[in-house]
Amino acid sequence: MQRNTRQREAIRLAFLGNAHPMTPAEVRETAEAYADGIGIATVYRALKQLCRDGWLVRLELPGEQVSYYERAQQHHHHFVCRLCQRLSKVEGCPPNLRELTPDGCMLEDHQLLLYGVCATCRGGQAP
Repeated sequence: MQRNTRQREAIRLAFLGNAHPMTPAEVRETAEAYADGIGIATVYRALKQLCRDGWLVRLELPGEQVSYYERAQQHHHHFVCRLCQRLSKVEGCPPNLRELTPDGCMLEDHQLLLYGVCATCRGGQAP
C-alpha cells in the first residue's frame, strides 16, 4: 500500500490544475508550487503508481523520447505544437475509422495526433 505523502498530493494537484498532458519535468515544476523540494525520482515513482491506480495514463508519442502523462479520461485525441511540444486535448473522433482498416484486419484501438502551431506560439493570433 502506498502512502499518501505531501509530495504525491502535490503531484495530484499539479494534474488537477492543468488541462494538458505533462512531461515528468513539467509535473515536477508544477508540483513545486504545492510542495517544495520534490525530486524527479519522487515524480517518476508517483507517476508509475498513479498509472497503476488508473488515475493517470501514459502517452507515448512517435519519435519522442519523453512520455507525457494525463488524468484518465474518456477517449480523446491530441494536438501537438511543433514549436513548444505542448499537447492539447482534442474532443471528438473521426467517423468510419473501421473503413480505413485493411481487409481482413480487426481494429482494436487507435490514437490520432494532430500537429501544428498552438495559439500561444502563434502569438495569440487566430488562424
